[in-house]
Amino acid sequence: MSKSAKQKASVIAGLDIGTTRVVVIVGTINSEPNSEQKMEITGIGTYPNTGMRLGAVVNIEATTEAIRKAREEAELMSGQMIESVWLGVSGTHIKSFDSKGMVAIKNKEVSPEDIDRVIEAARAVAVPTDRKVLHVLPREYKVDSQEGIFDPIGMSGIRLEANVHIVTGGVTAIQNAIKCTEKANIRVEGLVLNQLAAAMAVLSEDEKNLGVALADMGGGTCDLIYYQRGSVACVSFVPVGGQHFTHDVAVGLRTPQASAE
Repeated sequence: MSKSAKQKASVIAGLDIGTTRVVVIVGTINSEPNSEQKMEITGIGTYPNTGMRLGAVVNIEATTEAIRKAREEAELMSGQMIESVWLGVSGTHIKSFDSKGMVAIKNKEVSPEDIDRVIEAARAVAVPTDRKVLHVLPREYKVDSQEGIFDPIGMSGIRLEANVHIVTGGVTAIQNAIKCTEKANIRVEGLVLNQLAAAMAVLSEDEKNLGVALADMGGGTCDLIYYQRGSVACVSFVPVGGQHFTHDVAVGLRTPQASAE
């Protein structure tokens, strides 16, 4: 991200390190006064990647070079220097589970501080040292005996409970992806689950409330996320992607991989 963009806080970049290609995308946020914030995509860079397998880095040099090339293309298109990115994470190392937390409500009325405390209480579970918490996604709240609450702020009560969905990733896989990004001279601003970002981009609130499953198919894996009553209920993956279909076509028709693609 450029220095001028940092001052305006209006430019953001994302990086997706996939099994078959690396994608860098640059967006500009409209921050005009008295207007709804909207993002305009100003640059996209892609480059083939041979250094990933099933969402994990298997060749650091190849992945780093692919990130550099994709970055250069995105910078050329957008006219912005990319210094930091939000890094997308996915693959076989992603796991998730439900957790619950409970706190006493201060001043007998639920405040944002109470929400933060109950989410922290739900997050305080034993996570193995080889795993890193990526997201703590609230599913629903309970005030005293009233269940099924999605926004409890301002409600009166004594006890606040939260049911959350915790997404974790393998520390080694995440560290290797960060290492490749930093070797390409790009700082990692934060981590985001790929299928969660895809759901935020394409799903409507009605679809989430009715219940929907989103499948984000890549070259090596198919990442899944399932919404129920407006919140994330499950995160999963299938170790099958576009490469497998291309291989089947190549074998079935006895044709080279490039022709099958």
